[in-house]
This record gives sequence, C-alpha cells and structure tokens, in this order.
Amino acid sequence: MPRNIFITLQQKFPDSIFDAYSYRDDAIVVVDKADIYDICKFLRDDSKLKFDLLMDLAGVDYLGRDPRFEVVYTLYSLKNNNRLRIKAPVDERSPQIQTVSSLWEIADWYEREVWDMYGIRFKGHPDLRRLLMYDEFKGHPLRKDYPITKRQPLVGAEYTENGTITPTAELVNKAMEEYISEEDGLKVKHMFLNMGPSHPAMHGVIKIILELDGERVVGSDVGIGFLHRSFEKHSESICYNGVFPYTDRLNYVSPLINNVGYALTVEKLLDVEVTERCKYIRVIMSEISRIADHLTCIGAMAMELGAMTAFFYFMQAREAMYQLIEEVTGARITISYVRVGGVKADLPENFEKRVRDQLKKVRDEIKQVHKLLTRNRIFVDRVQGVGAVSKDDAISFSFTGPLLRACGVNYDVRKQFPYSNYDKIDFEVPIGKNGDIYDRYLIRMEEMEQSCLIIEQAFEKMPKGAIMVDFEGKEIPAEKMADLGKFGQTKNLLHQIAVTDPTLLGSNQPYHDTVYAPDKRVTLPSKEKTYGSIEGLMNHFMLIMDGYGIRPPRGETYFAVEGANGELGFYIVSDGTDKAYRLRCRPPCFAFVAGFSKMIEGAQVADIVPAFGSINMIAGELDR
Repeated sequence: MPRNIFITLQQKFPDSIFDAYSYRDDAIVVVDKADIYDICKFLRDDSKLKFDLLMDLAGVDYLGRDPRFEVVYTLYSLKNNNRLRIKAPVDERSPQIQTVSSLWEIADWYEREVWDMYGIRFKGHPDLRRLLMYDEFKGHPLRKDYPITKRQPLVGAEYTENGTITPTAELVNKAMEEYISEEDGLKVKHMFLNMGPSHPAMHGVIKIILELDGERVVGSDVGIGFLHRSFEKHSESICYNGVFPYTDRLNYVSPLINNVGYALTVEKLLDVEVTERCKYIRVIMSEISRIADHLTCIGAMAMELGAMTAFFYFMQAREAMYQLIEEVTGARITISYVRVGGVKADLPENFEKRVRDQLKKVRDEIKQVHKLLTRNRIFVDRVQGVGAVSKDDAISFSFTGPLLRACGVNYDVRKQFPYSNYDKIDFEVPIGKNGDIYDRYLIRMEEMEQSCLIIEQAFEKMPKGAIMVDFEGKEIPAEKMADLGKFGQTKNLLHQIAVTDPTLLGSNQPYHDTVYAPDKRVTLPSKEKTYGSIEGLMNHFMLIMDGYGIRPPRGETYFAVEGANGELGFYIVSDGTDKAYRLRCRPPCFAFVAGFSKMIEGAQVADIVPAFGSINMIAGELDR
C-alpha cells in the first residue's frame, strides 16, 4: 500500500516529492514545504487515499543541518486504515510554512504548539500565539540550542502584558459591539466571563473565556498550559529507560498504558519482540488501568451533576483496581512498571484469582450505576443531546477513543493496529451515533465490560510459565549475593536464587526469561547473573552507565496504543545514542480540549460542567 501512495504522490507532484520510503513499516514522504498545503489537501480529498485525520503535527530541530527544522505531519485514513508521515524541511533563515488549519480544525492548535516550541511560523494561520508557554516566555524551549537549565524570570505585575489578563483583542472588540439577542430580539452587548482556572470543574488547569448572550454560550477561547512540565524536553535529555517515570505522569489515572505505549515505540525502533507472557501481562495491566480511568471519568462527571451515590460506587470499584495495580507494581499512580523489552517483574502468586474476584466487584458496581443513572430521567435530560459533536467535526478535530466512537466512527487502535496480542482476543468495540455526553457515558460503561472480558481471556491464553512464588531450596538475600560478587566469591552464585526486596519480587532468574525479551541490547540481566558472572556484570554495566545503555539505530518511528481517552502515540527520532534525539507524545485529550469550544457553542452555561467532565481531560496528558 505505501508504494501505491508514493507513486500517486510522485505522479501528482513530480517536483515536490524529495523522497519516499518505508522504515519499520512506517510510510514516509519528504516534500517541498512550498507545496505542503496542496499536498495535504490532495491527500485529504482524494477519493482513493482519503487521509481524513491529521493525527499529529510536530516539529523537529536538526541543529547543524541545513535546512535546520522539519515539520512532521502524521495522517490517517479511516477508509484504508493506513498511516502516512509527511515531512517538510524548513530553513532556519526563513522559518515559516503554509498553514493547513483550513483543512483540519485541529491544525490550529498543533501549529500554535509548534510555533510556541520551535518558533516556526505558519503563514495564513488565523491566530498564531503561544499555547503551552505563557505570553512573557522568552525563546522556544524545544530548540536544541535552548538550554534545559535556562531559567525564566518570574512573572510579576511589572512583566505582565495586557494580553494575559484580558481576552484577546478580537474578543475585546466584540465586547464593544451590539448584537440582536436570539432570545427576545433586543439589542444587547455580550457578556464575557472567565471560567477557570480557579474553578472546581476546570481542575485548576483550564481557563475558558466565555462570550455569553444571557445564559447561552456564543463563543469561547480555551487556554491551557498551566500544568506544562517539559515532558518532551526532559525525555530528550535522559536514557530510554529513564523516561518511564515521566510517562507515568501523562495520563496519571491510567499510567500503565502510557508505559506500554512508550516501550512499544522504542522496541519498534530496536526491532525487538517481547515474550508472549510479557505481552499478555501488558494487556492485563493496561485493561485494569482502562477500567480505573473510565470509573474515575464517569464517577466524577456524575458527582458534578449531583449524583454523589454513583461517585461513591465507582470509587469503591476504582479502589479494587488500584489495589491490584499496587500489588503488581508497588505503587498506585507513579508505577513505572514496564521496561524496554519487558516488564519489571512477573505477576504475584495467585494474582489471577484476586483479579477475578475484583472484576466481580467492578461488574456489581457497574450494575448499580446503571440502575442509578442510565434510565434516570434527570440524568438523561441533563446529558442527552448536550455537548454533541458531529461526525465530521470529530474527524476534523482528530478525536479518537470514546469521543470519536460516540459519533459513530468505528476506530480503536487495538483493532485497527493490533499490538501485544489484542488480535488474539475476542472483544467488541461499542459505537454510538449522537456524539453527545450520554453516548460517551454509555460507551465507557460498555468498554469497562469489554475490558473485563479481555482480562479474563488474557489469563486463559497467557503461557503459564513461572509465576512468582515463595522461594525454596538454594536462596540467598540479594544484598549478600551482591557483597559476595564484589569480592569475587561467585562460585555457585549462578545456581542460587536471589531473595529480593518485596518491590523487586518476580524479577529473579526463574521468572526473568518469561517477562523479558532475550536481547542483551535492551534487557538487564537477572540479579543472579549480574552478581554471579562477569558477563552478567558487564551486561548490566553497559546498559546502566551514562553514554552506553539502550542505543536504537538511527531512524524514526511512530507507534500508538489505545489509551483510555483514545490514540496515545509516541514519535521518536533516534540518532544512535542512548537518548532520544526527539520524543513527541500525541496526547488524545489534546484534541478534545481543542474542540471544546465547538462542543459548547450554543449550549447553556450549566452544560459546560458535564460536557467538560465527559471529555475526561487529564492535564498531565494534555499539557505534558
């Protein structure tokens, strides 16, 4: 299929296609920036190609290369189920390129972010201003010559510009104009209202400037960036395995899925295949995380509508999921459980039985909430037909996950691009049709049922192998084994079992080979090999020391998993060192917040709260 795309593009734009190739199954085309708009328009509108979603748009700074910058477009075709990456080199002396914001609504925010981070201008963009950084920020932080340790002045009154404390110039002008009210036909001036960030429903991290005609929302401007933590900048300054704790803090309600998505991207770069048992463990832990995420979303949204009992039911169910996560990973939120090439450790003894017991509790709570909400007249009236988004708008904003499926689009990464043995598991993808809050609620409720089925099947299909058990026979405390190894007393250490700290249980030799890929380039040896043989010690040393570690070959790749909110993608450029040259995260809820103004247009002020709750905005993921 990529070959057909390449041929079509080269025939249509013979002078604009610089290169076309595949790498790690990714189709990549390098184009002339002067024709980027025409190429994107053709790819979107051509009836055979039909790349209708702009899944991601990012910048890369190749400092020292001419041209220095690159703008990278990741397109997806719903019709053909394939992806295409378009790369447009941009010269440092004239860092600008034509905007594609008139082709896809989401490009508006993507391009603002690239301008914010790299200083690349998008010619014709309707509103090119900072998105994640504050207005007074000096410079563009993702440029390679912007030091990671550089400090910015604290923003006080003397630094504050008018643009940060008042609505945009366009909104200020609007405030002075008179309109004909749709309610009574009288001449009125619209009122402007700040909602957030200091508002309970905005979670302290979202600011919406509302333009109101009475209680009706006429327009709005959504501001983000209050929880920006430089995830991508930090990830480019630390070794590959060191990035996992940062991924925990993206969608912190379902961090295991973030771990898995990032690990799979690096493994794709390395062309590493993990063990079957490891794949199923990742599936099980991802689905437990998905259930916890959906429980939180629905419970919190119900609470904000006054349905406090439903919230309590779902918090009980979420607690059951968190107990399972804590048992396996040693933590509830900041888990850092997955590794490149495997997972930290095998599952605990009798874990399957405890999971099945907890899933029964979850199913019971789902039934209770169905009784409380699904046919409740008050709840249905508050959410049905509210916050609706059409199918075309959802695609233009690159919605994915429950929000896109609520609009009637059957797209789920687990089905379209199966990973970790999802193609060996039988499950259904629930689809809605109205795109409103009620459909999003129903889809998440059904997805939790499907996740339960996935987990049960994964246990049945998972190779039984070694399960973490109590130690018998030759065993020795890990710290004593380390001391013996330091003094060269390694005789028979290889044949003994290290008794590790509780947080490392399941990472010993008997379980190591079942959950890690047999690849010395990425897999840390077991403690027994590290302490008991010079080969194991050297292998461990080479993977841990700064400047060595995991070193994928030069190249780039994009990989996505189905996060709780939709497509969670990672784009990594490797320069052959032990750190990613460029690491880009495609956060699913970014698209939802970008499209939130469209979602509440024409709605009542009171509808904003449930609409916002239904998109499950997670600021850690949104702002990164």
